[in-house]
Amino acid sequence: MSLIGRIFVILFAFLAACFVAGMIVVGAVLYPEISDLAGEPIDEDAINVLLGFGFIFLSGFALLPALIVVLITEAFYIRSVLAYAVGGAIVGAACYLGLIPFDTETLRFDGIIRRHLEIMTGAGIVAGLVYWLVAGRNAGAWRQPPSPLRPPPPLPSRSRPLS
Repeated sequence: MSLIGRIFVILFAFLAACFVAGMIVVGAVLYPEISDLAGEPIDEDAINVLLGFGFIFLSGFALLPALIVVLITEAFYIRSVLAYAVGGAIVGAACYLGLIPFDTETLRFDGIIRRHLEIMTGAGIVAGLVYWLVAGRNAGAWRQPPSPLRPPPPLPSRSRPLS
């Protein structure tokens, strides 16, 4: 597979992984609102969360951390499903922690909500698995040389080689 073709496969796999992760995050965040038995309209704050997370995933917020994982796996021919799941968890956690303010005096993140961190990490794991299904199983395949050509058939017995 050529390098340009591989880049398109990686891009498609990244978009598919972001789409699945976005569905998981929005579904998990909106689940308390949707499962309410009162049947009232969804709260405006929930709609804002839906639009916010949709914007984050569509704008490529996870692009840079995911690109680092993709470059590492492509460079070292890493095709293990576990590596992509762990890489997705790290990317998901990094995306969530990128939204949380960091206090430089105490060296702590302020306002971490454990449930949201778990949702983002879980969505990252599933996104890593989706990426592996689409593109990760063939990581580094573009660097393999093409298969050798078959040798020519033998010359007839009465002919002499050209020299």
